[in-house]
Order: sequence, then structure tokens, then C-alpha cells
Amino acid sequence: MEASSDIEQHIETCVLIGVVTQNQEAEEVDEYLDELEFLATTANAQCVKRFTQNLTHPDRRTFVGTGKMEEIKEYVHDHQVDIVIFDDELSPSQLRNIERVVNPDEFADFKVKILDRNNLILDIFAARARTAHAKTQVELAQYQYLLPRLTNMWTHLSKQKGGIGMKGPGEKEIETDRRIIRDKIALLKTKLTQIDRQMATQRGNRGGMVRVALVGYTNVGKSTIMNMISKSEVFAENKLFATLDTTVRKVVIHNLPFLLADTVGFIRKLPHQLIESFKSTLDETRESDILIHVVDVSHPGFEDQYHVVEKTLAEIGTEGKPTIIVFNKIDQYTFDPDSPDAVSLKALKKTWMAKMTDKDIVFISAIDKGNVEEFKDMLYERVKEIHAKRYPYNNYYF
Repeated sequence: MEASSDIEQHIETCVLIGVVTQNQEAEEVDEYLDELEFLATTANAQCVKRFTQNLTHPDRRTFVGTGKMEEIKEYVHDHQVDIVIFDDELSPSQLRNIERVVNPDEFADFKVKILDRNNLILDIFAARARTAHAKTQVELAQYQYLLPRLTNMWTHLSKQKGGIGMKGPGEKEIETDRRIIRDKIALLKTKLTQIDRQMATQRGNRGGMVRVALVGYTNVGKSTIMNMISKSEVFAENKLFATLDTTVRKVVIHNLPFLLADTVGFIRKLPHQLIESFKSTLDETRESDILIHVVDVSHPGFEDQYHVVEKTLAEIGTEGKPTIIVFNKIDQYTFDPDSPDAVSLKALKKTWMAKMTDKDIVFISAIDKGNVEEFKDMLYERVKEIHAKRYPYNNYYF
């Protein structure tokens, strides 16, 4: 699905479903649902209600209990809600069982869509993919997600094929669809392999310039920082996953040139299909010399977001890289949520955040350029160190 800014999209209504398990606090689930609501808003849907249930673990049949599912069914049909969104990946059998409860035969005139978190994220990625590379990556992830769920999505295709023009006893249409999708997945993987090879060549052709990558949770301001430092016009928006394609710009600070890459943002419970499909974007991070980990310090869950990104970076093999932690959006940060006054830079430098890691830490506001010079000087020093080691006889820039 492609989104166009010129076309006014219909805003659908949705309800969100979460489970409070024995290993979670209710506040943590509320935060997850806040993020799920932001995802829904990004996809142009309006949340009208949330449902949560305390369970030892999600019900293996319908995610929530039978009584809660009946309550959800009555609400969505009474209020003509368009979509029910679950805050975890649903198995094919869960999806099938939920569909039977929420869309029984007596409500044949109004069908509610059932989505899980992964499905929603994939839909956002599909709407925001702009280049052929990003579109191919997303299409592959969608087909990989779709394949095990075909039975539920196209149960009407379960009739037998046969007769004139069909050799043998015929095959079920669902098997035909599976075979077609497997073929598409194979073709897309081949296409992506070719694109990844071309991008690897492009990375190799950039010479020996020091490479810096902006990483972080989605919507923390990476693209805004990219625009500020490189004076370019990378698309930036206050929505999740505004940037899908890796953008690389040549940047010069104090006459020292280097390459700066803006990468796709991370998020909790990121579908594994997307991680695999966006391998080339992750390669840009893996092959960088320096990481700039951007953190939205104004977000109430910024510490959790920081750890999600650090965990993901460790999983893709970036341990040991020089890293600058940039606490962004200090203009929106307050110690007291009820206070309208932002905290001073001097006060921020005395907080526990300034000592939370042995990595370089700086506090900035990319929007109003607060403390940007300190950040640039810090980045310059790190780039200079690597450049000096790589070219010990070239001191032209120093």
C-alpha cells in the first residue's frame, strides 16, 4: 500500500488490547499501549478505547480470556469500531479464533479488522517506503508475515481445483497461494541480495572517510539532527518511522570531512521479518566507525527506550564502537511533569543521566539548537582520533 500526501485518508477507529502478565507491571503495559496508540495514529487511525486483562500469560486461543473477548466483541459492534489491535504478535490459530468471536455470522454486514502489533508496523512501513529498495524490503517482510496466516485470511480459497486444464487431482487454492507467495519471497530475496551487493559496493567506494551513524529509538529526532549538522533536507516528522531509507551525507566540522548516515529507528517488539529485510540498513550501522545514539530525554520512558536500542545494537554486532549518547529535546524536559519550566543545561549535567554510562554524553535541543556547539566539538574530536589513526601522516585537517 502506498500513501500519498495529496490524498485525504479516511481516519478509522480502533481499540487496543493488552495483557498484564505476571512479569509486568500495569504501568509498563500502559506505556506499551501508549506506543501502540502512537503507531495507530501514525497509520491514520483514532483510538477510542483500551482493553487490558491480568493473566499469567496471554491465552493461547484468543490472547485474552473468553469473557474479555465477548466484551470486546460487544463494544466494537455497538460502536461500529473499524479495527481491533493487539499489542503482541498473534499466532495464526489465535487470529483465526479471534476472527470467529469478533466477526460471527450474525454480524456479516459489518466486519471488524483484526491486527496485531507486527501487522500494524508492517502497514506503516509499507505506507512510508519511498525508494525501490525500501519497498522491496517491506514487501518481503509482508509476505513472510503473511505466509503462515493464509489459512485464516483466505479460508474461502479452500475449495479443490480440478477439471479441464488441471493435471492430476488438482490442488487446493490455498496451496496455490502458498506456492505463489513462496516464489515471490524467493524472488524478492534474490532482488534484495543484488541491491545489498550494490549498496555494499557503494559503501566501499566512499573511500577511507570516517563513517558516523545516527541510531536510536524511532521519533527521537535523528533526522532533525541530520538536517542540523549536514544542512540537508532529510524528511523529518513527529510520527513513528518517518525515515525508512538510510540517508548518507558528507559533513564537514572544523574543516574535517566525514560521512554521516541517518538510519531507521528501532522500536520494542520490532518484527523479526523487518530486522531481516532491513539488513542493508543495519549494515550501515555495523560498518560505521562511530555511533551517535540519540535519546529523547523528554519521553517518560526514555531509559527503557535507551536499553531497547542498546540491546538491538548488541544483537547486530556493534559492541565496542566509539559511541556518543545524545540526550535530545532538552527544551521539553522537566523534572516535574506538572511544571511548565524546562530544566537548565547546567542542572541536567549534574543529574544521574550524565553519569549513566562511560560513553561520551551530551545534552542538546536539535530544534532550537541548544548546546549544539558542544556536541559538534565532541563529534569532531572523536572523528579526528579515528582519522589520525587511519592516516597518521596526514595532519592537514588538524
